[in-house]
Amino acid sequence: MFVNNRWLILAIVTSTLFLIIIDMTVLYTALPRLTQALGATASEKLWIVNAYPLVVAGLLPGAGMLSDRIGHKNLFMSGLPVFALASLCAAFSASAEMLIASRVFLAIGAAMMMPATLAIVRHVFTNERERALAIGIWSAVASGAAALGPVIGGVLLEYFWWGSVFLINVPIVLAVFPFAQALIPRGEGNKHRPCDFAGSAMVMAGLVGVIYALKELSQINSSWLVILGSAAFGVLFLGLFVRRQKKAVQPMIDFSLFRNRAFACGVGVAITSMIALIGIELVLSQRLQLVLGLTPFMAAMFILPIPVASALASPLAGMLLPRVGVRKMMLGGFAISALGIVIHALVYDGSVVMQLVSLFILGFGLGGAVTAASTSIMLNAPEDKAGMVAAIEDVSWEMGGVLGVTLLGGLMTAVYSRSLTLPHGLVSGETAYDSLDEALTIAGHLSPEQASLLTNLARTAFDQAFLAVLISAAALVIASVVVLKIVLRKSVGTRRAS
Repeated sequence: MFVNNRWLILAIVTSTLFLIIIDMTVLYTALPRLTQALGATASEKLWIVNAYPLVVAGLLPGAGMLSDRIGHKNLFMSGLPVFALASLCAAFSASAEMLIASRVFLAIGAAMMMPATLAIVRHVFTNERERALAIGIWSAVASGAAALGPVIGGVLLEYFWWGSVFLINVPIVLAVFPFAQALIPRGEGNKHRPCDFAGSAMVMAGLVGVIYALKELSQINSSWLVILGSAAFGVLFLGLFVRRQKKAVQPMIDFSLFRNRAFACGVGVAITSMIALIGIELVLSQRLQLVLGLTPFMAAMFILPIPVASALASPLAGMLLPRVGVRKMMLGGFAISALGIVIHALVYDGSVVMQLVSLFILGFGLGGAVTAASTSIMLNAPEDKAGMVAAIEDVSWEMGGVLGVTLLGGLMTAVYSRSLTLPHGLVSGETAYDSLDEALTIAGHLSPEQASLLTNLARTAFDQAFLAVLISAAALVIASVVVLKIVLRKSVGTRRAS
């Protein structure tokens, strides 16, 4: 039955994947309005954005193992109602703290579903050419959703309140549930596959510690004691996790998979792509609204070329992969995306048409690169570890998102804070140095002359931070092209995949 309905099954799992990935970025255009409505501080804003992908990344290895144990469909179906209920909680959150907690709850449902989406695709598509195309479509949805999140958020905010960005999940989950139950093959899980709850706790603690240390680095008055303590805590638990996995008979993550260079490079490309995409979208959506004064809807339309280009590139890459090969596709995709970032850095304050063209080039390059990365990951690992491998790829996406927000978002905060120089006595305290939206809030309580001065100085500082993010993202992608050429040059796995 599933053979005849495989494309419909693909539509079902990718529609839920779309929701899972969108919730990483849908808040970007909502942040200015959400901050005002909930009175969120700069630190709370970071955790509102990061709590979801961070918890998903921490839970995914355990979820992949559980998916292999109880069956991909069983875990997928269990995650759907959790995701819908958590979406309701997030939509009607009355405070920043409640929204952060709801995002954690939402991440639990997402982690239950996400590994199963790719594992199900791999299971129902047995023809190699069809499977490559299906994975290409899966990648298109994943990268397109990440890029489309701010666009959907902007459109919704044009007509509804900020909670609507979460509420849209509910009717889609309700519509998908009966079709998923009827069409997705159940499949037998491996009852002998253990569930390592201690390992899950270790990796979660490690990730939180490292990310918190990176967050503190961007603060203007950060404590080195806190930074070093958090970093040491995180590294310790991540080290314990790796050690535990290497000793386990059936590990949550089989690190021997990374000996295959094609597999390891696919993971690296997925992480790097998301760092660049998420980081750029985060700062761009804020600049469009807070510096240029665009509405959320106008900002969403401005960002639209990225998801459109990604959606066009990914299926095209999936069809071309058998002829072009994984190596050339990853290198070519990254080279194109680097070109787009460089062009945008040159014209970010100039021609609107050129800005839109540069964003299209960026999205097109990343769409091709992530499709090649997904194929390289899934086709360079054994069939019996489909859940684990899918979880590793999903972790790559989520960790890339977390690092994009933390590293490039933190860089934006750091450069803004250090670039902003205010005349003595203009404002009291240091709140204006934390973020541009807080500086604009303070400006609303000053005299017209003082408000104009503060606004201009803060926006100039933000533009310097925005340019620093673009340059850093371009440097990261270009460096990745060089590393990929070296690592994949003698890769047996790549030659086989190609």
